[in-house]
Amino acid sequence: MAKELLNRKDIERIISRIAHEIIEKNKGPEGICLVGIQRGGVHLAARIAEKIKTIESASVPVGSLDISLYRDDLSLRKDHPVVRKTDIPFDISGKKVVLIDDVLFTGRSIRAAMDALMDYGRPAVIQLAVLIDRGHRELPIRADYVGKNIPTAKKEKIDVQLQEDGFEDNVQLIKAKE
Repeated sequence: MAKELLNRKDIERIISRIAHEIIEKNKGPEGICLVGIQRGGVHLAARIAEKIKTIESASVPVGSLDISLYRDDLSLRKDHPVVRKTDIPFDISGKKVVLIDDVLFTGRSIRAAMDALMDYGRPAVIQLAVLIDRGHRELPIRADYVGKNIPTAKKEKIDVQLQEDGFEDNVQLIKAKE
């Protein structure tokens, strides 16, 4: 059973707010680059970059990061990870890198993303932006920019659907089967 938490307009407002917060915290767009974590984070990073361009009339570089081979659960999985494209066509050394993901849960994906990112350079700072923070952290990781905090049960699932993947923009809470 699914319950809609966010619709297209909600997501648009969140993207706009996060873009403004990134600009404000970093005192403008200079030195900022956005790196989306495959899959949903990549689309959100592109949208945030577009919003920053609209607000500041400045382009910020956008990249995508695949963390499949950096995960700490590789040996625990039955199936092989689906490796997606990493594309960071700019130097991140000395930059303010904003990692972007759709859902923050245990923190393990973000740890893997930071490990992967370090293979591309040494950023001045790494910040984290997420559409949804659902709690249940297993590592001491927190987001700098949060679209919405949605407390969940561990067995529930957050499903983020975006138009770039052929869906109508929405976020749903999938209730655990009893």
